Amino acid sequence: MAVFVFISCLARAQYRSYYPDYISKYKDLAIEQMGKYKIPASITLAQGLFESGAGMSDLARNSNNHFGIKCANIWKGKKTFHDDDAPKECFREYDNPRDSYEDHSQFLRNGPRYQFLFDLDITDYRGWAIGLKKAGYATDPSYANRLISIIEEYQLYKYDSSKEHREKHHHEEEEKVPIITHDVYLANNVVYIIARAGDTFDSVSREFGTKARRIAKYNDLNEDYNLQQGDIVYLHKKQKKAAKECIVHVVGEGESMHIISQKYGMRLKSLYKLNNKTGDYVPMVGDILRLR
Repeated sequence: MAVFVFISCLARAQYRSYYPDYISKYKDLAIEQMGKYKIPASITLAQGLFESGAGMSDLARNSNNHFGIKCANIWKGKKTFHDDDAPKECFREYDNPRDSYEDHSQFLRNGPRYQFLFDLDITDYRGWAIGLKKAGYATDPSYANRLISIIEEYQLYKYDSSKEHREKHHHEEEEKVPIITHDVYLANNVVYIIARAGDTFDSVSREFGTKARRIAKYNDLNEDYNLQQGDIVYLHKKQKKAAKECIVHVVGEGESMHIISQKYGMRLKSLYKLNNKTGDYVPMVGDILRLR
């Protein structure tokens, strides 16, 4: 069943609502790749889910790149450019998702820094997840925890063997890895959560394996700020500009510059700069602010 998603300027995509469809669509391909390259199907699926936002990211929808693999010097195929760790970075483009899965498998199988992973048992998804982070596959400090959380929540480990993953092993290891309990969303290609009652920067940092002061900084807040239920909390650095569809914002009742910057996933400093405003500017209802 095809899923068509129309995302407006302020719409926020919740990745996990699309996970079951993605798993159903690509599990056989992940199992096929496991047979060819000895990479756990659970790991391939979890990476595909996370890296592509369950197939909903721009990179996946427009370029069939489900694993966020960048060009590198050896890539001779099609290319596309997206803002990531730096502006306009080069990513690989594929004709179809199957080519993306195949290239991902070869990327790991032929990459010298990943070779130690192939000494692990095919059912050791935790070892693979931790090893991928250790080898530098992703810069996200909570990357291993995220993969493990996805695998366990959706029982992807059952695709790694003809038998269900041993429950004893599952429960013995379960407490060693923090479990991600917040739903994860996306705005302007930046991952965020919605704060719940009792959340603090410390509790969020423990859940996602990062530092409290970093989260505070990402959200243009002091570390001693008390999170309020419903606050948008970004887990990575916000963008310098709003998404390309978002050109201007008309200030509404009760909106501050900080509230507006959080809505669009853009840095507060950039919002002031784009509008030639200083820190003492207070937006008034009806003011028109540039977002790009």
